[in-house]
This record gives sequence, structure tokens and C-alpha cells, in this order.
Amino acid sequence: MSILTKIDLFFNYRFYGSDEFGNRYFIAKKIDPVLKKQKRMVQYNGSSEATKVPPVWHAWLHYLIDEVDEGVLNSYDWQKSYLPNLTGTSLAYIRKWHVERGEDEKGGPGKFGVWTPKQ
Repeated sequence: MSILTKIDLFFNYRFYGSDEFGNRYFIAKKIDPVLKKQKRMVQYNGSSEATKVPPVWHAWLHYLIDEVDEGVLNSYDWQKSYLPNLTGTSLAYIRKWHVERGEDEKGGPGKFGVWTPKQ
């Protein structure tokens, strides 16, 4: 985060809350004359990846809700806890069989293979 962003946060925003990923959320001290609302922003913990924002905080950032209730996130026993996008990490989901290798579910030759252009 740049020093200018830190100065802007210090003078123009107040801390509102944080989530389980360490992201910090801020609300503007003054009402924006164009929006007629207080601006809301997030300071990401680490890289700025939008999927790191849990659904309840996403709703708050986009003015869908006015107050954040962390208990709403897992209000049903069938709901799983939120995970950010894990694509490209060691925790990414990988199927046992891969269409890319031309295999079906049982590991045999599949109906489809990888397309390669003619040379």
C-alpha cells in the first residue's frame, strides 16, 4: 500500500471492522456529494484479490446492507465457511481424472482429447 493511500485512510476514513482473513474495512468520515453516501473501502491483507472478501463484507461494500453481522455468514448448519479463490495455489481442487489428458472418470481413453492446432 502506498504512503498516499495510508495518509488518505488516516485523514479521511475511520476504521469500521475486519474479517477473518485480516482485511480491514473503512468508511469515509464525510458524505460524498455525488454519491450522497459515505464511501466504503477495503484494505487487503496481502495481495489485492477481490475473492478474499467474504460475502457479508461484499454486501456491505456495495451498500446492500448497512450493518455487518458476522453470525449471518454461517446461519445454517449446511453452509460451509467461506474460502477465497484457490486457483493457482497448492490448495486448488484437482479432479482425479483430467479432460486435458484425454481421460474419462475411470482413467480410460475419453470421448474428448486436447485440441492441438495443425502445423
